[in-house]
Amino acid sequence: MRILLIASALFATAAVSSPVERDGWVVMETRYSYQELIDRVKSAARANKMGVVTEAGPTEAAAARGVTIPGNRVIGVYNNIFAVRMLEASESAMIEAPIRFYVTEQEDGTATLSYKTPSFIFSHYALESPEVMRIALDLDPIFESIAKTAAE
Repeated sequence: MRILLIASALFATAAVSSPVERDGWVVMETRYSYQELIDRVKSAARANKMGVVTEAGPTEAAAARGVTIPGNRVIGVYNNIFAVRMLEASESAMIEAPIRFYVTEQEDGTATLSYKTPSFIFSHYALESPEVMRIALDLDPIFESIAKTAAE
C-alpha cells in the first residue's frame, strides 16, 4: 500500500499545473508556447539591460532518459551593476542573485510566467542593511517590465 501511495504522489507531481500566486510572487498566464515564452523572457531581459546568467530545467534531461514531462525552465536574470551594489550592501544577500523567472508549460500548449519580486526576495536582508531594500526597489520595476514585455 505504501508503494502505491508513493507512486501516486510521484505521478501527481508530473501533472501540468500553474504555480500558485502567493505572497511575493507574480504569476502571469500567457498566450505563448513554452519555447516562445522562454525566448521572450530572454529578449525582454536584454531590452531591460539585464543579462541571462543561468538557465535550468528538468524537461530536456528527463526527455534524454525517455521521460516526458511538461516544459519547465528557470531563467536567472541579473546585472553586474546590481551585483556590485548588493555585495557592498550585504554579502549575504548576494546568494539570492540571480533573480529567477519560472516558465511552465500548460496542458493547453500555452506557458505561464512566474517570479518572486526582488523586494520580497531581499526583504529578509533589510535589517542587515537598508541599502539592500533600496537596490531591491530599484530592481522591482525592471523585473516587472521584463515580465510584462515577455507576457504581452
